[in-house]
Amino acid sequence: MKVVILAGGYGTRLSEETDIRPKPMLEIGGKPILWHIMKIYSFYGFNDFVILLGYKGYYIKEYFANYFLHQSDITIDIKHNEMEVHNNSSEPWKITLIDTGINTMTGGRIKRAQNFIGNESFMLTYGDGVADININKLVKFHKLHGRAITVTSVQPEGRFGMLNVENNNKVSYFLEKPKGDNNWINGGFFVCESKVFDYIPKDDSIIFERSSLINLSKDGELYAYKHTGFWKPMDTLRDKVQLNQLWESGEAPWKVWND
Repeated sequence: MKVVILAGGYGTRLSEETDIRPKPMLEIGGKPILWHIMKIYSFYGFNDFVILLGYKGYYIKEYFANYFLHQSDITIDIKHNEMEVHNNSSEPWKITLIDTGINTMTGGRIKRAQNFIGNESFMLTYGDGVADININKLVKFHKLHGRAITVTSVQPEGRFGMLNVENNNKVSYFLEKPKGDNNWINGGFFVCESKVFDYIPKDDSIIFERSSLINLSKDGELYAYKHTGFWKPMDTLRDKVQLNQLWESGEAPWKVWND
């Protein structure tokens, strides 16, 4: 089953960094967040990736085209035009990189992958979020309900503490940053049947989340896999700092693989 990754957006909320490189290439512990996402899938045996490029997509092409250079020690003999790679480490990955247009919306990007997916089931996620999700359990859940698409639903961490104030203004309890406020949101990590492509017109302005998913839900084709564990997107500089702190502490929940 191929893994399709949306990696073409502008990342405007992280413009401090994305003016230079695309958001999926922003680093956690010296490796792009895109690499971390691929490592999660690879741990569960999914190694065939289709990456949908857009804004500054050439950075992602360069990274994988020169993967050995980024991962290994090298000796360069300029006089003889030779290069020796030392202690090279590789991944069992096959990667298809598709230019989907600078201003194309998410639906249009996904539609561009149809020729590479065909009539097969596939997975889909965003190139800016990590989780400790069990991919095998997600796929099993999807196969059991037999519909067109499964979305992983998550409860994001709260940003503020919550007060329960009684009529006399007495605070009966305080909860520091409650998780999700009991609301479930789209956390990515989809499993899809090829039928999903029927819900995406050939139109670069189509936003997958605002049209295709809505229509899939109306037709009873959208199911949610509830993930109660760790999930975090890299939306802001604050998120990037927190993800790096978790990695440096050795307690990154999404690191399900062994070094």
